[in-house]
Amino acid sequence: MRPPLVIRSVLLVGMVLLGLPALNGCGPAPDDEPRASASPAIPSVALSDSVLAPSDTTAARFRAAMEAAQTYQTRTASIGPLVQAIGLHFRGHPYLTGTLDVPSTETLVVRFDGFDCVTFIETALALARSAEAGDSSYVGFARRLAQQRYRDGGPVGYCGRLHYFTEWLTNNAERGLVRRLGDKLNGRLLRDTLDFMSTHRSAYPRMASSDSIFACIRSAEQRLQTRRRHPPVRYVPQDSIRAVYDQLRAGDILAFVSPIDGLDVAHTGLVYAPEDGGRGLLHASLNEGVMVSPDLQRYVQKIDGQIGMVVARPQPVP
Repeated sequence: MRPPLVIRSVLLVGMVLLGLPALNGCGPAPDDEPRASASPAIPSVALSDSVLAPSDTTAARFRAAMEAAQTYQTRTASIGPLVQAIGLHFRGHPYLTGTLDVPSTETLVVRFDGFDCVTFIETALALARSAEAGDSSYVGFARRLAQQRYRDGGPVGYCGRLHYFTEWLTNNAERGLVRRLGDKLNGRLLRDTLDFMSTHRSAYPRMASSDSIFACIRSAEQRLQTRRRHPPVRYVPQDSIRAVYDQLRAGDILAFVSPIDGLDVAHTGLVYAPEDGGRGLLHASLNEGVMVSPDLQRYVQKIDGQIGMVVARPQPVP
């Protein structure tokens, strides 16, 4: 349910619009409360044969990315710097929009040749988790990617895709894959409504042509709106970001809060933590592709289409 490029461009004025989720799942995990992974083994997500047997080009790109991930994994003791290193491996790759909605029916889309701001995070995190688990198989990577992308780890389906990124964070936190840091950072309560998809139905071709999908998304939004209050999502206001630099670590996941009615997040990226102690943003930019914006506070303050950021930390693989 990520909006098409025309919608993203209009809403974000040149800024990458990140995926909008549709809700569901269990009640949100409290900020800063670690949760044990329900399934330490490879997720048993059902995937089609076509997904598990990638093209030669995709398989070659996967091998190159996995080899890099395994190399980085031997040099770092924690998953955050590993996620950052893998993200840097993709630096210079182009921004690609709408890739998840290209198939006529929902299937797990895997791309290594380019990303939007959400698929960039999903890919780097799934590669890092595979490397930490000592699993270099394409099947293991694909199932970890699906586990992150779909509500409660699957099954794969349009309505089950985590379109709103605040739900992506909450649902993955419930399963121990990430940990939200709102309380730790003294964040403000995020009180916005979540109905952008259902109120912009024509922008989503699958929803526009299917009353059942539309009803499913609208119901998901309503459930998500209720559940996110217990506890609510917290964000760091844009003018206070530099004050929390010392609490941000390499590879932390950042979601920039949108001021647009019904939409929770406008862009996503990873904390870039260079050795000089500064904090930047590693992200898939609409205009530049995968890149590093060296000063996080300065980058955020230049963008009109956001008011602050939600932070989550990748968690070690059991």
